[in-house]
Amino acid sequence: MQQAIGKYRWTICSLLFFATTVNYLDRQVLSLLKPELEKPELFGWTNSQYADIASVFQFTYAIAMLFAGRIIDKMGTKKGFTWAIIIWSIGAIVHALAIPIGKSMASVLGWAGLAAVPVSVLGFMFARAVLAIGEAGNFPAAIKATAEYFPKKERSFATGIFNSGTNVGAILAPLSVPWIAENWGWRAAFIIIGAIGFIWLIFWLIYYERPEKQKRLSAAEFEYINSDTKDTAAADANEKVSWFKLLRYKQTWAFAVGKFMTDGVWWFFLFWLPAYLKDQYGMEKMAIMLPLAVLYSMTMFGSIGGGYFPVYFIRKGFQPYDGRMRAMILIALIPLVVLAAQPLGNISYWLPVILIGIAASAHQAWSANLFTTVSDMFPKKAVASIVGIGGMAGGIGGVIVTKVGGALFDHYKALGHIKTGYTIMFAFCAVAYVIAWVIMKALVPKYKPITDL
Repeated sequence: MQQAIGKYRWTICSLLFFATTVNYLDRQVLSLLKPELEKPELFGWTNSQYADIASVFQFTYAIAMLFAGRIIDKMGTKKGFTWAIIIWSIGAIVHALAIPIGKSMASVLGWAGLAAVPVSVLGFMFARAVLAIGEAGNFPAAIKATAEYFPKKERSFATGIFNSGTNVGAILAPLSVPWIAENWGWRAAFIIIGAIGFIWLIFWLIYYERPEKQKRLSAAEFEYINSDTKDTAAADANEKVSWFKLLRYKQTWAFAVGKFMTDGVWWFFLFWLPAYLKDQYGMEKMAIMLPLAVLYSMTMFGSIGGGYFPVYFIRKGFQPYDGRMRAMILIALIPLVVLAAQPLGNISYWLPVILIGIAASAHQAWSANLFTTVSDMFPKKAVASIVGIGGMAGGIGGVIVTKVGGALFDHYKALGHIKTGYTIMFAFCAVAYVIAWVIMKALVPKYKPITDL
């Protein structure tokens, strides 16, 4: 059957997977170098200053996501993704120049009363902002490409596969970044990892084209891709959908709430776990490589398995959205295991690592399905814009989680009880998904696709 239909769409899925891998490699370098960069002999950052730097990425990402979706809808997937990875790869490399950039910014901003901000903080804020602008294009473009190349019944599985690139990036980063920094210095880590995006770009330009223009795609596979939708390529080509019109739909708000409540959890795990292992177990540099690699390896199962999970309900006759929501409530219960991370952490650091790994795996399963609810509900012409709106909501949620976390850790560290700060943050991470699901279900109780755009 697969041979008769063709399988070029999975080549596109592979490209999206590798792009997402590079995306997460680039964004994780800073968190892995935090224990080194915050040392007094280097930059001497506090947790709040690191949170400020991380928050610039998240806030810029949030705003850029809103526009990224619209820009990609306008430019098209191929050109939009091309510019996204060029910008974020440059942004990743620019981290190596944070000090001279920070000095230049300090001299310009001194008149505004910002001279008190450390030069290193300013420089890294600038680099994170550039990185965020580019990286904001990854998911709107990838979800749009998935909507173009896959029928609805395969989209969550395809999304789960390319979304597992976040896990692979998170695995490869602790296996490579500390080693590069140890042997060649922290600047080399940013430059080498950042340059990988340009290699991916070569393959993207060669192999990607819209399905109706793709010479490598068979007629049978093209027909299969469009077999369960009336949303034609011709109708999508030049139509624009107003943001304000999209905000009238409860489906938009359901997706935005899901992202707002849960994106910050994943970013907390991504940006703060190296700091957690140092603060509670004195682990840094090469010592964190194995536990983080094991933790993020676990998330692979959640991303791919979670994307496939709703198929069980869909085969029983449920509409795609209704089957997805049934799967998502079961997934939402899994992160509750994080409530046991701190109580069991006194036995061995491996226990919280495993429990956090289970929760992070559940997040990836949740994320694969959450993204796919957009293409369940909206026509292709609006998919990237909706993903952008939700991404902005998720970024704002991430800013709040990061800033609160940084403040809590500095507060309890001064009191000599930093474990309490992590206990509070883990408690929020545990319950966020159940809260998100309840609100989403209240907004959109049953499958109701948008047909009037």
